[in-house]
Amino acid sequence: MFFTAVGICKFAALVKIVFYMEWMYNLFFGGGIGHSILLVATVIFMGILLGKIKIAGISLGITWILFVGIFFSHFNMRMNPEALHFLKEFGLILFVYSVGLQVGPGFFSSFKKGGMTLNMLAVLIIFLGILTTYVIYKLTGLPITTMVGILSGAVTNTPGLGAAQQAFFDITGKEGTDIAMGYAVAYPLGVIGIIVAIILIRRIFRISFEKENEMLQNEREEKAVRATHVSVLVKNPALFGKEVAEIADLIDRKFVISRVLHENSGIEIAYSRTHLEQGDKLFIIAAKQDIGPIIAFIGERLDMHRADWEQLDANLISRRIVITRSEINGKALADLHLRGGFGVNVTRVNRSGLDLVASPGLELQIGDRITVVGTDKNVGNVEKILGNSLRRLREPNLVPIFLGIALGILLGSIPFTFPGIPQPVKLGLAGGPLIVAILISRFGPHYKLVTYTTMSANLMMREIGISLFLACVGLDAGAGFADTVINGGYAWIGYGFIITFLPLMIVGMIARVVYKINYFTLMGLIAGSTTDPPALAYSNNIAGNDMPSVGYATVYPLTMFLRVLTAQLLVLFLM
Repeated sequence: MFFTAVGICKFAALVKIVFYMEWMYNLFFGGGIGHSILLVATVIFMGILLGKIKIAGISLGITWILFVGIFFSHFNMRMNPEALHFLKEFGLILFVYSVGLQVGPGFFSSFKKGGMTLNMLAVLIIFLGILTTYVIYKLTGLPITTMVGILSGAVTNTPGLGAAQQAFFDITGKEGTDIAMGYAVAYPLGVIGIIVAIILIRRIFRISFEKENEMLQNEREEKAVRATHVSVLVKNPALFGKEVAEIADLIDRKFVISRVLHENSGIEIAYSRTHLEQGDKLFIIAAKQDIGPIIAFIGERLDMHRADWEQLDANLISRRIVITRSEINGKALADLHLRGGFGVNVTRVNRSGLDLVASPGLELQIGDRITVVGTDKNVGNVEKILGNSLRRLREPNLVPIFLGIALGILLGSIPFTFPGIPQPVKLGLAGGPLIVAILISRFGPHYKLVTYTTMSANLMMREIGISLFLACVGLDAGAGFADTVINGGYAWIGYGFIITFLPLMIVGMIARVVYKINYFTLMGLIAGSTTDPPALAYSNNIAGNDMPSVGYATVYPLTMFLRVLTAQLLVLFLM
């Protein structure tokens, strides 16, 4: 009886073990919603952990998610095809839309002055990469889908991968697994190739960081555009008795007269109708490069600092107020009538860390921080008008996100017909939302649309989107990945390295020899033209300043747009 009871217990334990093993097996190898979510979450979790590993200071970062997905899929842990396709496309839309919101405000300004040269060089890198890809495609006879995947991996551009897959799906109705395979094979050496190009350019030209820093300092002094202040004595007879509003029209410079110290009547906030007389002392806010002409026009510079003016301003205060009321979004500063209506003076506007001259025509946006000078009571009244509620900024603003995504999908679905191409061209689920996000973030305030999102909210949406996309791409591509690499796919690594390395070296030398571009900026150009965060992190680390980030940000918007567009066009034109 005892042995029978023991046997029953052992049998029950065995059944329980088998049950739990079957339960676990079904979770990872079965089907259903729970299986899909668990699989994607596990792939993302493990990929992010592996992304923290650095070898020689270099990490593949979030791209590890792709390789974990391939590993899982290789061992038959796969998702339902419909669920996988939905999650992949939804993740791609979230990613490219958040990227568009981030780069949109600076997209058009990036073409101005020195930014035009950097963007021209970035376009040349893109063109040479496409040309190299086309030559290899002709010489090897590989499918264009594979070559587009290798190109996207070689320049570490995930949205280009998504755009190419979307274009392929629109034409064939099938998932472009060979595109993903080409991307996965070429990506690791693509990251390394970009950094090798940066190092080699330094070695070839024997670049000294000390000399580059000296050159950089000289450039900053020549091109400084941030708002600064100066004290000026009125000595120009042509200005005696003139109103402040008239003086602003007499010189082609943007500046703000904040306060006026009269010889007899004391200090006052400068209004548009304030009259200037000989001997008046002015506290002026202007861009640094405009200070000289303004001083020459008005009179002479005074050795009075901000602290001296603050001592005279016994009854005045200076306060930064954050614009949080949606009614103010898109309005010009002059439309608020803050001087005449509230008795205060706006001296500068801080937007995304940059101080701007508070010119009357400057259009304000949600999140701007404006510096207001006046009495405590008057400044308090202005504060009520503008909002100054940080809690409002922390609240998610979902309307422009989902409105923009909807408009982006509509735009991406419009077919464009070109002569010689049998299949209509569409911007797709990558290009459409990207373009709309750029436009809506740049021009939304003109139409009273609040497009402000906090950096943390934008980053969260972007990282969730790219994580979902990479996980699904890996789970889709893993089935034949190992066989592909063993049966000749290893050659793709070499093709990818050529596509990465050759254009960067050619353009890097042109940038250095012809345009004399500072090496720190050149590092940012190389990283930005390949949209490669690891290369940017490496550049920032060795540079010790923010110039690589500035170069990266200058070319990133146009580069991202062209990488997405050209990846689709290669598939559509050459399939």
